[in-house]
Amino acid sequence: MRFSLARKRFKDLTEQEVLALAISSEEDDARIYRGYAENLREDFPDTAAVFDGMAAEEDTHRKRLIDLHEARFGSTIPLIRREHVSGYYARRPVWLVENLGLERIREEAAAMERDAENFYLAAAARTSDTATRKLLGDLAAAEAGHQSTASELAEAHLSGDAQSEEDNRAHRQFILTWVQPGLAGLMDGSVSTLAPIFATAFATQDTWTTFLVGLAASVGAGISMGFTEAASDDGELSGRGSPWKRGFASGIMTTVGGLGHALPYLIPDFWTATITAFVVVFIELWAIAWIQNKYMDTPFFRAAMQVVLGGALVFAAGVLIGSG
Repeated sequence: MRFSLARKRFKDLTEQEVLALAISSEEDDARIYRGYAENLREDFPDTAAVFDGMAAEEDTHRKRLIDLHEARFGSTIPLIRREHVSGYYARRPVWLVENLGLERIREEAAAMERDAENFYLAAAARTSDTATRKLLGDLAAAEAGHQSTASELAEAHLSGDAQSEEDNRAHRQFILTWVQPGLAGLMDGSVSTLAPIFATAFATQDTWTTFLVGLAASVGAGISMGFTEAASDDGELSGRGSPWKRGFASGIMTTVGGLGHALPYLIPDFWTATITAFVVVFIELWAIAWIQNKYMDTPFFRAAMQVVLGGALVFAAGVLIGSG
């Protein structure tokens, strides 16, 4: 709260401070676009070229703003940035966006330009000073120009075939890095923990003991699957992406798959907990079949038969062992 109160309100900024804020914002946006370009250059060179062009446009606009500042206020530009102004639009860190995929980065870039334009238009509408209104209107027009330039650059560097090829490559990378390891983890966690959980349940008919066994099995399997996936392939030759991302996806989904039918045993009544666990297992197995159908192009009923049959066999083994 102290930090928020220390920031200056936009309506209290002087015209010089507004101009200085615009200059620092243009500089930050140029650096963001260059960061996107650098991260995408190896796998998506055409889109990287678009971001290089957008960064160059931001540099041009920043220079125009600096020239305007020098003409009106001199060469000393006040130090004021987005985080110093209450209510000013914020940018998400590059490291947060770059892991969300090619299309998400493109959407973020478009949102960056819209945010800036809308903010300047709203600010211009709230001021009664003619010079300030003109200044803010010019900034809004500059941001709108960025959007037009982005479209022109995309047309120049991204033909329909090039964009389609990059989109397909990004989709394939998403499948290899996140979906395949996550699906393998979900299958392992959902199926492999069935036997120990239900064997314990029918052997003890103690819901708390069953839950503890399920928790231990799920977490243990998640850690094992995560490290196994991360250590199995560094992704350099296979193109499967970061081993840590794959390990994270596999480990988390393994744990989730096991906990799904372990958590019902927090219910004190044994049969209520067991029937609830049955329902959860059914949902888990059908979810696996749906993911295989959507992302792996496996016919749904074939995927369902494989998963349900395997799960039923493991489940039956756990019940028979526990009942014995």
